[in-house]
Amino acid sequence: MNLPTGPALIERVQRRLVDTPGATGNAAELARLIREEAGVISDVDVLDLLRRLRHDSTGVGLLETVLALEGVTDIVVNGPDQVWFDRGGGLERAEATFTDDAEVRQLATRLATACGSRLDDAQPFADGRLNRDDGSIIRIHALLAPPSAGHTCLSLRVLRQATTTLEQLVTWGTVSAEIAELLRGVVRHRRAFLVVGGTGTGKTTLLAALLAEVDHRERILCIEDTSELQPRHPHVVNLVSRSRNIEGSGEITMSDLLRQALRMRPDRIVVGEIRGAEVVDLLAALNTGHEGGAGTIHANSLGEVPARMEALAALGGMERQALHAQLAAAVDVVIVMRRAGDGRRIVHQLGLLSGNPATAHPVWDSGHGPLPGFDEFRQALS
Repeated sequence: MNLPTGPALIERVQRRLVDTPGATGNAAELARLIREEAGVISDVDVLDLLRRLRHDSTGVGLLETVLALEGVTDIVVNGPDQVWFDRGGGLERAEATFTDDAEVRQLATRLATACGSRLDDAQPFADGRLNRDDGSIIRIHALLAPPSAGHTCLSLRVLRQATTTLEQLVTWGTVSAEIAELLRGVVRHRRAFLVVGGTGTGKTTLLAALLAEVDHRERILCIEDTSELQPRHPHVVNLVSRSRNIEGSGEITMSDLLRQALRMRPDRIVVGEIRGAEVVDLLAALNTGHEGGAGTIHANSLGEVPARMEALAALGGMERQALHAQLAAAVDVVIVMRRAGDGRRIVHQLGLLSGNPATAHPVWDSGHGPLPGFDEFRQALS
């Protein structure tokens, strides 16, 4: 917009909106307020102001056009003219651009406030979650400059509720029919399992699909940082952690929720993503009669799982020896997810945990097929 009083005009219109209930969602009323405040103004400038007002007050603003692209999982903003997105094939440059860093900062501040977080020079970074009308959740992270060396940085992660079935994953090529039947056996025989892999490899999607295979007479308690697990099962209870509010109080941790879940008559306890001290409570639960539990964990390979669990357990005060003693007894199967070169998410490996210290042994690999121990594993689940 070429009006020299553009920002001031927007501010005046926004003040009018506060005193005019219902005008925000009425385009005709908004246009009338703009003309009253601006005086002589062209239709093109009115439309531009309407667009900017919408971006300043609803959704994720200018990034809505990027978010609308099919399959988008991540959006990152490195500067006013550096907007990128990922839809499964790596980062792509978006056509959308901001006017200047002040516009990026304004959006970041609004999103942080909507999440119940604070973002300003005294608190220059913020995390939060936004619930969308379509059922998806957006995880927000914002970082101001400074400490960012250049511009305000904004990261959006799109979390869509996982409702996929195992049959759908077979159709999509994520898992073969043979391995899908083997995984059904893991669930049916109440074997505790972990789904591991890097970011965006489909861990939560597979976990939800396997939970849908649980006997419908069983009660599943899902504990998550963000409510993503929505398996097609009639008896699922979702417990969601909560961060501290602006005053620094009100936090509910995953460990808190795990302790509550134990008192809620669970048949299966599931942790959507094991990322901290809650691993201590989870292992204790799995070792005291709560069979068939599950969770996901970030790890790049099967062999990294014991070390990763060891590091997380240390956050909860559990010593290395105690962790390894409990791990092999609590967790039976490890399923490794990986993103293929064509962007597909596939089940890459199956492994078993055993021994003290615990070690992970692969029994099946997508590239080599059955490995030593596979036949015994399959027979135990038949």
